Amino acid sequence: MGLSPATVDLVLASLLLGGLYVTVSIGLSLVFGVMRVMNFAHGEFVMLAMYAVYWAYEAGGIDPYVAGLVIVPAVFLVCVTVLRPFVLWLVNSPPLVQVFATLGLSIALQNLALLLWAGNFRSIRTSYSNTLVDIAAMRVPLTRLVAFAVAFLLVIGLHLFMKHSFFGKAVRATAQNRRTARLMGINVERIYVLVFALGTSIAGLAGVLLMPIYSVHPGAGFQLALIAFVVVVLGGLGSLPGAVLGGLLIGLVEVCSGYFISPSMKQIVYFAVFIIVLVTRPAGLLGQRGAEEVGLK
Repeated sequence: MGLSPATVDLVLASLLLGGLYVTVSIGLSLVFGVMRVMNFAHGEFVMLAMYAVYWAYEAGGIDPYVAGLVIVPAVFLVCVTVLRPFVLWLVNSPPLVQVFATLGLSIALQNLALLLWAGNFRSIRTSYSNTLVDIAAMRVPLTRLVAFAVAFLLVIGLHLFMKHSFFGKAVRATAQNRRTARLMGINVERIYVLVFALGTSIAGLAGVLLMPIYSVHPGAGFQLALIAFVVVVLGGLGSLPGAVLGGLLIGLVEVCSGYFISPSMKQIVYFAVFIIVLVTRPAGLLGQRGAEEVGLK
């Protein structure tokens, strides 16, 4: 017996939303997996990228996806140059200092956005904003389909890059034991800066993909960071496959709870699922006990 059209619609909507959450969360998981730093300012980088896309479109009529070809590399360059001293100081600081430092950066970026752009909600309407694509007798928004496709390619590309490239092997060695990695001739500080820049530029990519779909305001980063933390902890701290699984699961829970219960209850439902999973599996779905201590030796 085949699935009903309503069920197929729910599953497809869950996958598309989960793909967005994976893109927002995977950079956060990467940074924690290597540096053991939980970046509370991660959502603000997504928010700033969304504002950059908005102004590129409003001021110059530049397509959001074309603007992303400049915004994402720009985020990477800012991290490896301007934020380099901050990253190196952060990774060698005690955990409590890391929390307050990234939280302070988050608040500073929120207030900077509030100062520059006020608290108004801003959105863009492109020529393809309302375009629907037919897939198996269903109509799917083009912008969400693009976001899911990019998320899928990003996960595959990141996995292959980390597994087969020399840089990826150096990153994995640093994540396992920084002292041994340094003895093997790996520039650990350079790895930390590049990983932070990579994770943050993925956050910028998420902002590029989100802007044609959602509105942006100074508090948007906090909302996105909250979802990202749920996804990362649910999947397992530092686990990239866990971030993918967590993002898809939260997407499924949010869509189904909004359909069967109420859209206003979706956060309550996925936080309930989050608590249940952590009670039964404290390390997350694909996490390992003690993973938060690996790499600190």
